[in-house]
Amino acid sequence: MPVNYSIHGIDVSKFQKNINWSAVEQMQVDRIHISFAFIKATEGITRQDASFKTNWQKAKKAGIVRGAYHFFYSTRDPLKQVINFQNVVQLESGDLPPVLDIEVHNNQPAAVIRSTARIWLEEMEKAYGVKPIIYTNIHFYETYLGEEFDKYPLWLAHYYQKERPSTKRQWLFWQHSDIGRVNGIRTTVDFNVFRGDSLALRKLCLP
Repeated sequence: MPVNYSIHGIDVSKFQKNINWSAVEQMQVDRIHISFAFIKATEGITRQDASFKTNWQKAKKAGIVRGAYHFFYSTRDPLKQVINFQNVVQLESGDLPPVLDIEVHNNQPAAVIRSTARIWLEEMEKAYGVKPIIYTNIHFYETYLGEEFDKYPLWLAHYYQKERPSTKRQWLFWQHSDIGRVNGIRTTVDFNVFRGDSLALRKLCLP
């Protein structure tokens, strides 16, 4: 576990099955406590995560800062993907901004990936009044997105690094492990850290 961070979190989907969110929130190991959770909401234009509603409600009830993410396909209509997310997710004050999970190219050129992603991001910003977060890995960001997306908060996947992901791009969240173990979750789970303190995390959330 990276030790130079005070705010730790997880991300979950239906693959984590039934989660005991109270046990997640109460876990404390070596000063590490789960403060936030990104929860899968939607995928493409029609898919909705079967566990989202339960996870969304129970995470909030347990006092965990929550965020919702959408798994994006550049081969699908980005406006229909916006609608899919908005039909499922009711973001409230104190929730993290919506997340664009963009990590598959589906044999599309970078220009198509950038233009479709931009539509999703801009529509989300109009709807919620905050800049959405981009989730991806270093290779995908550098190959398909690049500096025109540098204005968006970044949640970066780069596993098993000791102190930080190896990138010059500024980032806010780092997914550093996919083999985490947390009380209240029977499966392995992704571990994340936030680059900042609890006040900075709150400021990032919807007003």
